[in-house]
Amino acid sequence: MLLKLLTMILPWPLRRRALQSWFGFEIHSTAKIGLSWVFPANLVMGPNTKIDHFVVAVHLNRIVMHDHAIIGRSNWITGFETNSTSMHFKHQTDRQAVLIMKEHSAITKKHHIDCTSAIEIGKFTTVAGYNSQLLTHSIDVFENRQHSAPITIGDYCFIGTNVTVLGGAVLPSFCVLGAKSLLNKPFESEWTLYGGVPAKELKKISRDAKYFHRLDGFVY
Repeated sequence: MLLKLLTMILPWPLRRRALQSWFGFEIHSTAKIGLSWVFPANLVMGPNTKIDHFVVAVHLNRIVMHDHAIIGRSNWITGFETNSTSMHFKHQTDRQAVLIMKEHSAITKKHHIDCTSAIEIGKFTTVAGYNSQLLTHSIDVFENRQHSAPITIGDYCFIGTNVTVLGGAVLPSFCVLGAKSLLNKPFESEWTLYGGVPAKELKKISRDAKYFHRLDGFVY
């Protein structure tokens, strides 16, 4: 804990070296972490990745950010490490508390990302707006125990503001999830707008839409 606190007061070039030396993190020379408490068991940040200010990321086995992936300000990212001595999730022997962000993906600000099971966010995908919840765990009322399931979001997706995505959900590539929707199961159809509570297929998306052909993750 003392080492963690000490890293917070160091200038970024020194802090990056300290995080690599003291905690074994893999942080590219062009990557950057703002004033944030980011301490998974393992952290990998590729070229031009960024974690903004006031992010908390704890109790995860691993965070992997591929080239140009961004985590915006004031996000709360938690998990439940597999080496915990707690009895929770002992029935899930293959569970991994990880967050994987592919190339040019982005999580904007003020979201809650629960990585009790793995969450994968595809390349050029944006978790946009505010106040969305990606929740991989809940209580199984039939078995009377905590249970978790992974969440998969495909490539070139757009996640609208204030949505809820539950464990086991899959949003295919080239899709939009409308604002305030509840995604609670896996879908298969690409190039589709999903929305509602619970979410369902609403209409097809034109393949000419420029968002789905970006070569740079940043949207001007």
